[in-house]
Amino acid sequence: MVHVGSHETDRPAKEHANTAGSTLIEVAEVNAGYDNQRERTRLIALRDISLKVTQGEFLAIVGPSGCGKTTLINMIAGFVKPLSGVVKVRGVPVDGPGADRAMVFQDYALLPWRTVERNVEFAIENRRGHVPKPERRARIANALQLVGLAGFEKSYPHELSGGMRQRVGIARALVGEPEILLMDEPFGAVDAMTREAMQAELEKIIAETRQTVVFITHSIDEAITLGDRIVVVSSRPGTIREIIDIDLPRPRFDERNDIKRSARFGEIRSHLWKLLSDEALGAKWGSVARQEGETA
Repeated sequence: MVHVGSHETDRPAKEHANTAGSTLIEVAEVNAGYDNQRERTRLIALRDISLKVTQGEFLAIVGPSGCGKTTLINMIAGFVKPLSGVVKVRGVPVDGPGADRAMVFQDYALLPWRTVERNVEFAIENRRGHVPKPERRARIANALQLVGLAGFEKSYPHELSGGMRQRVGIARALVGEPEILLMDEPFGAVDAMTREAMQAELEKIIAETRQTVVFITHSIDEAITLGDRIVVVSSRPGTIREIIDIDLPRPRFDERNDIKRSARFGEIRSHLWKLLSDEALGAKWGSVARQEGETA
């Protein structure tokens, strides 16, 4: 782990681990990429990634566009396999999606012909091991209550605001009672005020469910206010540039104590801004150099 203003000297740079509590997710020496069969080339998205996520932790991941953040979370979900290395959950290699993990997407991914409750039910209706109907109804009601959508069970997606649609997506992830929530910029499509309100709601939900969260965002403020740690990923091919402990008290969305006004918040934010600015510029000039090389 890296604290703002400190340097990591007690273990190899490629190994970042939170030793407090039991390890739930482990990413070990992973390289990931995509083959272009037509051009017979391979794009390396991530290089030499090693990371451990502790049970109950809220881990935020930030980095410039195209650095491999989504590839990393997709490997944990089981949607993508690494080129080399291994991703494990509770010590077992991930070889596909599982009921212990649920994904919340940026674009809602709701079925327009289904009501709110039927969209939420979709997550458990075809699961191995039949869930009895009374239990299914109770789970759906509880999930909708958690996200503040009780009373909207019979509504259709087109009747909801963007924030409400994303709440349906979160409820759908919660209804299966997964151990791990994987969230890929879940609030990226909503307005700023709705985004902050949903951040506060998410903090309350996770405080109640005690789930482990891996959360991708482009927002520095969002990463700081939600995360226990923040992983900073370099420009492509993505490597772990730094991991920062967020030692701010919770709850962080408290009207009596605006955490964003604290000196510590400002210190962390400045440090992250400098790291991400350097990476964004590196990605930009690397792209320009490649284009010039191709046209030379």
